[in-house]
Amino acid sequence: MKSAWWHAWRCNRCDTERASEETRRTLLLASFEEIHRCGFQASSLQNILKNTKLTKGALYHHFRNKQDIGYAVVDEILKDFIHEQWIKPLAQTNDPIQTLKEIMQYTGEQMTQEDIELGCPLNNLSQEMSSIDDGFRHRIEGLYQDWRVAIADALESGKARQLVREDVNTKQFAIVFVATLEGCIGMAKSSQDMEILQECGMGLMDLLETLR
Repeated sequence: MKSAWWHAWRCNRCDTERASEETRRTLLLASFEEIHRCGFQASSLQNILKNTKLTKGALYHHFRNKQDIGYAVVDEILKDFIHEQWIKPLAQTNDPIQTLKEIMQYTGEQMTQEDIELGCPLNNLSQEMSSIDDGFRHRIEGLYQDWRVAIADALESGKARQLVREDVNTKQFAIVFVATLEGCIGMAKSSQDMEILQECGMGLMDLLETLR
């Protein structure tokens, strides 16, 4: 028979750990929103606390300082997005060209005018922080590398299925694809024009078809 006090202690501990993890996640999501809107350097811990209605004690229980929060946003929020949106579908696809087009189309359909105005959070951080903070730079480049490798690997698998031309340099194309897509979003941000993103995206889809 299980001890009642042990069971109660364990359940209370699990509840406490779960609540703590939820608090941390709430802080991270609010930090992501603040950084996306303001940039990392201009982001405010006070705004994060105001938006979450949490205390300084809760924040500093989970994060040592603002830099620690920024790193966690890249390591967790942005990494999760890239893996869920791009890497997982590419790892599971039988037709990488079609999958890349579908991801682009879905992403484009989900984007709002506010998304256009704020730009890509990963690219924003890259432009702002890579030249002044190696911690950010290594993390951001790690994500870009994961993204590029996922595309190149999927295209190599497509070659084996005769869905991608044998002469395609998959590593090179992956670099071009990510750079072009990020450039599309950057141009749309500077013009504040959704149509720029749509036209640029269509051009990239046409480029994908040349790989067949």
